[in-house]
Amino acid sequence: MNEPIPKLRTVDGAALMSQPLRPPNFVVDTLLSQGLHILAGSPKVGKSWLALWLAVTVAKGESIWGMPVRQGTTLYLCLEDSVLRIQNRLFEITEDAPDSVHFCTDCAPIGQGLEEQVEHFLAQHPDTVLVIVDTLQMIRPVHGATYANDYRDLSVLKRMADRHGIAVLLIHHLRKEKAADVFCRISGTTAISGAVDSSFTLVEERRGTARAKLTCIGRDIEYRELELQRNGENVWELVSDSREQLSLGERRIVCLLSELMGRQKTFIGTPTELSKQIDPDGAAGITPKKVSRMILQSLDALRERGITAVVRRSNGKRIVELHRAESADAEGVPDIDPIDPAAATLSANNGETGAGDGGPDRKMGSPAKPSAEVSLGKGRAME
Repeated sequence: MNEPIPKLRTVDGAALMSQPLRPPNFVVDTLLSQGLHILAGSPKVGKSWLALWLAVTVAKGESIWGMPVRQGTTLYLCLEDSVLRIQNRLFEITEDAPDSVHFCTDCAPIGQGLEEQVEHFLAQHPDTVLVIVDTLQMIRPVHGATYANDYRDLSVLKRMADRHGIAVLLIHHLRKEKAADVFCRISGTTAISGAVDSSFTLVEERRGTARAKLTCIGRDIEYRELELQRNGENVWELVSDSREQLSLGERRIVCLLSELMGRQKTFIGTPTELSKQIDPDGAAGITPKKVSRMILQSLDALRERGITAVVRRSNGKRIVELHRAESADAEGVPDIDPIDPAAATLSANNGETGAGDGGPDRKMGSPAKPSAEVSLGKGRAME
């Protein structure tokens, strides 16, 4: 007998736009979130040096270009290198590599044991936050480079990353030919860019200059360009970051609301009324459409300033409610715990939308039972 098909779990638009949501877990704050990602660059540009430094730095819990990291175990599948080469590179980039960064020079392809090998490693190291595969081509089974094959291969890794709440970074290559959009140079079909959560391209300014641009785009990150310089120890250092101005814009809403609530104890009104109060001439770009989202995404920062915020609906209108923490008016205003909209369910009895505790893509999953071993095998030296 066929099992009954489960009903769709939905959340209506009005409820969704009033709910504070948990942001994705970031391994590198604002840059590398949980999920599947690809870093593509030309041969010998320094992708592997960057990947190695990233694996070591996250394992040590040190910041990446000023961005905090989620410290944990990291696994680096360095499939084009030998153990000797990795050791020599470690001595260049760090004085002391932690025992929470692991290396493997040989593994099975996708669909032929790789998933089981990584699942076994995750079961042994449940605090794992990052897995790096260098390179993608080394774990792909032998078949034609079609859209369907590319998407199927990467979907396997995407599901694994989401199931365990980790970041999986694939090192890949760029085509030689130029393109107006650098992401169009990623080798393979467009399914590769489509299947991943973020794409990063590392393009050298001029061959031999050790200066490159890291261009970033993704579902959970803003478009971003980082100018990098590789120092004498082969560590990529940050020269400039296009997101610096963007960060100022994100902090602006917190400053404007703090200024408003410094003059009054409570604000209750529509997004249009609020935007007119805090940005009357529109110079800050705080439009009615943006203000609710910006508040919902800044709840923690507002609480640090002593401001509680609620976005709700009343008589068919969206209402923003702000209270100063020391105000008696704030009493009884409940904190709203962020929820995952994917977990919101539609009651079969009364048709009301309910919220769950969060879906599997927002929390660490339980590792599957081990079925294979990740071993340090013979290296494949990169010419």
